[in-house]
This record gives sequence, C-alpha cells and structure tokens, in this order.
Amino acid sequence: MLKEVSIATAVAVAALASSLAMAADEYNVSSGLTAASAPLALHGVDTVAFINTGNRIEGSAKYAAVHDGVAYYFSTQANLDTFSAAPGKYIPQNGGFCTFGVSVGKKFDGDPRWADVRDGKLYVFLSEDIFNAYLRDPEGAIAKADANWKVIRSTAASDL
Repeated sequence: MLKEVSIATAVAVAALASSLAMAADEYNVSSGLTAASAPLALHGVDTVAFINTGNRIEGSAKYAAVHDGVAYYFSTQANLDTFSAAPGKYIPQNGGFCTFGVSVGKKFDGDPRWADVRDGKLYVFLSEDIFNAYLRDPEGAIAKADANWKVIRSTAASDL
C-alpha cells in the first residue's frame, strides 16, 4: 500500500511540475495533449523536413517525439530518428513563438506558413505582414529576439 501511495505521489508531483513548466509559456504549443501525452509544437509541421529541405510537410502522430515536454510530429521514421539524435538542432528558435514578436518583447503564435531558415535555424512568424516586416532587417530582428528571449523565456505570455 505504501509503495502504491509513493508511486501515486510521484506521478502527481511530476504532473504538477510539468504543468508549472508549461505555464511559463517556454514553448509555443497547441492547447490540449497529443497521443504522445504532450502538447504539439509547430502546428504539427515536420521541423526536420522544414530545416533540411525548406518544405512545410505535415507530420504524423505515427512519428512523434517528445522533447522537453513538447511533442513534435514527423513525416517519416528517418526524420524522427534525425530529430531524436540532435533535437536542439531542429527545435524552432524562441520556443516556436513569433521571432518578430520576441524581438519586441512579446510572445505571439509562430505559424510555420510564415517562416525562415537562416544558418540552419528555424524562425517562425505570426502572419504574412509580420514576416514581411522581419524581411526588412532579418539580422536585426534575430539579434533583438535572441537578446529578449533570454529575458522573457520563462515569463508567461499573458504577463508580457
């Protein structure tokens, strides 16, 4: 009986810790959980395909990986394996939030329909208009976003 209580307590503590981490909005994810028991990143787009080929290919729950409490979908087993070998290389910058938004200290949805891959890194944006504004000075926006992300990473989007 004591062992069962200890396991139940450990599960409850892990769930609470997980929800607290997600409450800080460190990753831009969909609401709800996937079949992998984690919220979905990048609107389900295969980040490996996107970075390596520039193609926005929908991933599948069949090829899912959970990294740092976030689910990523892939279109092939090979892309899942590539991600699993080096997840940091394939995670969208700024937690998947809009890079231009982060450059001004905000956390807006990052939509992979408007994205840029620079130096092997994936940057996503809120909308076509925001993406076009970013294109006027991408290096400046990325530099500002990098600096701001260090400050706002663990701050809830609603507090910004």
